[in-house]
Amino acid sequence: MIGRLVGSVVEVEGSMVLLDVQGVGYEVTVPDSCLPKLLPGTSTSLYTRQIFREDGVSLCGFLERKDRRVFDLLLDVKGCGPKVAQALVGQVGTDDVLDAIYINEPKTLARATGVGQRLAERIILELKPKIDQFKVVISGTSGSSPAISADAELVEALIALGYRRPDAESAALKTSPSENTETRLKAALKVLSR
Repeated sequence: MIGRLVGSVVEVEGSMVLLDVQGVGYEVTVPDSCLPKLLPGTSTSLYTRQIFREDGVSLCGFLERKDRRVFDLLLDVKGCGPKVAQALVGQVGTDDVLDAIYINEPKTLARATGVGQRLAERIILELKPKIDQFKVVISGTSGSSPAISADAELVEALIALGYRRPDAESAALKTSPSENTETRLKAALKVLSR
């Protein structure tokens, strides 16, 4: 499974980006919102998801890990394939998609190409419990959007080790988000052992 590619943009055609990674060219489909940042000759890092279908294998790419996670969630919804999921991420925006699901606003989701009212309602119905489970965080005052917590994996690991959720969440906040999960887990365990 290809999870991330780092290389230079060779060309962009429609929503397809040809990315040169050490001499190997990968064709990656990206959401519309990524295109202005992926100019030929620029270096970039894309979080990718391989899609296996009867007619072949394709790569979908995202500039942010959070975008890929929301894309993955959307793929779990019946009738929401890779094109529709990328349209939601690229045309509506990850934060607005999460916000629309959280506040039950299908009209926002229906702005994306290929998303009708019925599919928008199904997305909300099927993903609202999952978003709650993914620890949706609403920060600040009005105008802020919910986002999937990057700490969810760490918190769940701590809970599996027997710690209470509030303690696990508190310890996760005291670790560095730039570190990998294993390093953060060790740091969180040190915090909890005090």
